[in-house]
Amino acid sequence: MVRITVSTEAANQDAASTHLDERVNSGHLDRDDNAAEFIERLGWAITDAETAQPGKPGH
Repeated sequence: MVRITVSTEAANQDAASTHLDERVNSGHLDRDDNAAEFIERLGWAITDAETAQPGKPGH
């Protein structure tokens, strides 16, 4: 099983937050619409993780 995980960096695992933990396979990229949806979810998770990082404005 292959997984994609997007999480924040933290001094310890308890402080890290996970924003995407998804099982993936080649089917996620086999058609343009599937690939676009997958990339969109990945983008949202990256943005959310960046926003959640300590030291960021609003956190």
